[in-house]
Amino acid sequence: MATIPGTLLVSCIVVLTFWGCSTSNRALPVVPSVDLEKYSGQWYEIMRLPHGFESGLKCVTATYSLKPNGDINVLNSGHKIYEPSQVKTATGTAWIPDASEPAKLKVRFFWPFSGNYWIIALDPNYRHVMIGDPSREYLWILCREKMLPDSTLQLLLSQATAQGFDVSKLERVSQDCN
Repeated sequence: MATIPGTLLVSCIVVLTFWGCSTSNRALPVVPSVDLEKYSGQWYEIMRLPHGFESGLKCVTATYSLKPNGDINVLNSGHKIYEPSQVKTATGTAWIPDASEPAKLKVRFFWPFSGNYWIIALDPNYRHVMIGDPSREYLWILCREKMLPDSTLQLLLSQATAQGFDVSKLERVSQDCN
């Protein structure tokens, strides 16, 4: 007879397996290549689809650095909106699971869970980037500067709309911290 914890574990594995195969995970085009050396460094979050782990944060940055094994250190940082002196950080690791698709990264902030980090638009000079997930539940627009020209932002929003993201739900991230 199975124990309740054992049954629960099996049930979770089955749900997660089929969740990953849902029809909402339709094709999401990514950029053909990424130079991780050029991608490394600090990025400012310009817009994002809302989600719990960044709720109530402004001045959000993501800093990437290469590890000797080829993986990527990820440091996300943001100031609390109502207590700007308080900073929330999250440290994780990103990696490329399939070398033939270098723009389809995985990122993990705590084991055993990982998420998709797909680079769906990237400026040739690595000045701005748009990251998404095939579920269309996650989308970020990042820039090397605290502001992104409106014409560039509109182009990225058009591309996101064409790829099935609901851009009406995007929130602009304030970068008004020193």
